[in-house]
Amino acid sequence: MYKIAILGCENSHADAFIQLIKAGNYPDVEVVGVYTDDPEAIERMKGYGVYIATAFDEFVGKVDGIMVTARHGANHLKYARPYISSGIPMFIDKPATASTSEAVEMMKLFKENGVRISGGSSCIHCEEVKELKSKAADGEHGRVLGGFLRAPISLVNAYGNIWFYSQHLVQIMQEIYGYYPESVSCHKCGNCLNVVFGYGEFDVFATYVDGEYTYHVDLSTEGGMFPRDVKVVPEVIYPPELAAFYNVLIGGEQEQSYADFIAPVFVIDAIIRSYESGERVKIEYPSEEL
Repeated sequence: MYKIAILGCENSHADAFIQLIKAGNYPDVEVVGVYTDDPEAIERMKGYGVYIATAFDEFVGKVDGIMVTARHGANHLKYARPYISSGIPMFIDKPATASTSEAVEMMKLFKENGVRISGGSSCIHCEEVKELKSKAADGEHGRVLGGFLRAPISLVNAYGNIWFYSQHLVQIMQEIYGYYPESVSCHKCGNCLNVVFGYGEFDVFATYVDGEYTYHVDLSTEGGMFPRDVKVVPEVIYPPELAAFYNVLIGGEQEQSYADFIAPVFVIDAIIRSYESGERVKIEYPSEEL
């Protein structure tokens, strides 16, 4: 039996994972406990009959893996840190961190201790995202010319402001167009944050809309346009997230490189710096050889 703990249960991920495990989808996995400092989340967790810890490091030496699903990305490395030296597999929700320096530290620690990871934005598992990723990569439609994305954002909140929700659009874009855009230019217009991501040979335009929950992608290629409304369906996106974690939990290889896993942090950081300065920002990524 694989014993796991879930740390930070403020959002729907923790509920979805517990429900999937309790439904018998993974009979060899047991959620031995959870941790959250949010009173509302504590009440929700009581409904699942799981043990609720009073400290996030309470499960050190007692579990085979952890899932870090805290709503604030600034808590992710803090919650994971006590468990890293044991080398146990981890799921880390988006954003991996809310700091580029912490992202580099996280990658170093994971590599040094052999921690296999999964996580990131659940939206990359949407059917439309997988379809457009395939169309961009298969060569059948010619060269990629660019595109457009629209997604929700929360500009002001208690969970890091832009950091809180922005990775969904960023990682959808990275899945389709590549994980390493070279530059970002960003400005606010009304309740929208408009962003241009420079990929060198093409640009991707994006609009974040504050207060509206809509996802859309237009992929532009030499062979034509492929517009898709992206349907974010919990029953579609959460099972593959849990499956990816289960894969590393039982000893499988992680699906993403460490560098790809933390790359969204550097893109979001560039968005924020461009938003604050009004200038185009070049993105500097760390080497995975660190």
